[in-house]
Amino acid sequence: MIKYSNGQNFTKKPEKSSKFSINSTSFSHSNRGMNLEEDINLSNEYYKANESCLVTKRPTPINVVSVDYTKGAVITNAYFEKQSTTDYNGVYKGRYIDFEAKSTQKTSSFPLANVSKHQIDHLKHVLKHGGIAFFIIEFAKLDQVFLLDASYVIEYFENGTRKSIPYQDVLENGHQIKKGLAPRLDYLEIIEKNYMNS
Repeated sequence: MIKYSNGQNFTKKPEKSSKFSINSTSFSHSNRGMNLEEDINLSNEYYKANESCLVTKRPTPINVVSVDYTKGAVITNAYFEKQSTTDYNGVYKGRYIDFEAKSTQKTSSFPLANVSKHQIDHLKHVLKHGGIAFFIIEFAKLDQVFLLDASYVIEYFENGTRKSIPYQDVLENGHQIKKGLAPRLDYLEIIEKNYMNS
């Protein structure tokens, strides 16, 4: 038995598992402040673990210029090689899925300044080739998240008459995503109901 210098017994604490657990009881209401990307990543991990679908976050393409190996291979200089397209892509029941996740603090509209032209061009190509393309939009102050088909965002973006999509339009044309424990954001349920029979 190991003892501290003060005579007390040493008790080894159990190591925490770093592996994602679907049935983890450590997930509590205190985790509800997570940002949108974390919520989607947790949902995707759940979907993958349950073999529902495979959706991954695209890495940001960077070109590494220099690395400091004295500090354990720390990148000290790098730049973005090119503009990234959208945040997520994957496959569900043989259908290609591609989407962008955006969050806004506004309560009355979703600003189109949050969307880049190259993202619009990319999603147009996805739609042209029969893929499923959409935006997941969070109205953070309202604690609401919606799945909005990319065609609506493309139409607003290319129309040029407005700088934002009114909240009421998102409410009417989008689908509010249920929040839960596992998955955190069940966007797959919406895809199944609205895209898989078309």
